[in-house]
Amino acid sequence: MNTIATNRFTQRLRRPLASLALIGGASRMLYAASATPFAVPVQPAVPSAAGGLLRVTVALLVVLAAVLAAAWLARRMRAIGGGGSSSSLELLAQLPLGTRERAVLVRVGDRQLLLGVAAGNIRTLHVLEPQASAGNAASMPQPGEAGADPGSGRPSFKSLLLKSLGK
Repeated sequence: MNTIATNRFTQRLRRPLASLALIGGASRMLYAASATPFAVPVQPAVPSAAGGLLRVTVALLVVLAAVLAAAWLARRMRAIGGGGSSSSLELLAQLPLGTRERAVLVRVGDRQLLLGVAAGNIRTLHVLEPQASAGNAASMPQPGEAGADPGSGRPSFKSLLLKSLGK
């Protein structure tokens, strides 16, 4: 009985071992078939220097166009919003007094302001009343006097600055 039992055991064991060997052999054949090339391998394309330069140039032009479009749009939005130049504020003249200081004559509405501008500081030096007032007309130099602008009824910047400094 022992021989019969061992024969049955070996027969049962042979079937799975045979199928395992068959599967293993088939997988080896598939691996070998996939490892051998069927055609000449394709070399990866190496980009040329001219192609890279063209891509960089196109990218630079796109960025430059975007910056110019943003500047144009900002200018248009400022003009639409009313942030443009205002007729009620006008810079009449300026005089450098030092490396970082200057005196500026500004018209705001109907008044003129003499401002002292320094590095981090702006001060009002003198406020000139509207030209329609009688007191202002008497203190202004007449055309033809020294210090008046030829061709206009306004005093020159130099005469206004000297007057505000008390000279």
